[in-house]
Amino acid sequence: MKNLNIKNSITALILLFTIAGFAQDKSSNIVSLDVFYSKIKSQKNPQIIDARGAEEFALNHINGAVNFNLQSENYVKSVAALDKSKPVFIYSIGAGRSVALEKELLKNGFKEAYSLEGGIANWIGNGKPFYANPDSYRDKSKLSLAEYNKIIADNNSVLVDIGSKYCGACKKVKPVLETIKAQYGENLKIVEIDLEENPQVIADLKSIKVFPTLILYQKGKIVFKKEGLGDLKKDVDLALN
Repeated sequence: MKNLNIKNSITALILLFTIAGFAQDKSSNIVSLDVFYSKIKSQKNPQIIDARGAEEFALNHINGAVNFNLQSENYVKSVAALDKSKPVFIYSIGAGRSVALEKELLKNGFKEAYSLEGGIANWIGNGKPFYANPDSYRDKSKLSLAEYNKIIADNNSVLVDIGSKYCGACKKVKPVLETIKAQYGENLKIVEIDLEENPQVIADLKSIKVFPTLILYQKGKIVFKKEGLGDLKKDVDLALN
């Protein structure tokens, strides 16, 4: 009985230290688009940080955002320009750079910092206001929502790939699409939409939460919608066979 009590005490202590460890590990404040947007709207002059690279920021970004991340040369100067007593709103292509920056700011005395779930894809992909550099889209084919819908209507089977050239997971989709294209040929229309060339159609769809997003249409209806690569080839084969 004595040994049992000692064993139980040790177990309880281990559990206590484990809980304490989790409590000390401050989880990131990744918030939904609705929460992120409403908090921004509640601020007179919101502090918005685009934690992507300078090239990405130059192409498109949330209105009013400034651009820097932990690797930026102007990091210290950029942080010093912020008000620690007010919330900071951070986003990137996904959540990697934004979460890293958010945690660093909270660790260094900032009162509130939030990361946007889904990053810029979620913001633009749900029709929130954004800046797009007009010079970056000249001489490139722009796809309108009307043209997008016509492609869906005019083809029996359409696979749409929505992403960004700066998205690591999106790059993994490309060779899979080539395999699918080689197998199905003219029986499957493949449409690739990148944020860098067609941000407006992504915004007009108002249903994109993350990059990459893959949508398969058959006879104008959505058969599946995948967020992330997953087993794309298998899902296409199952749907078309």
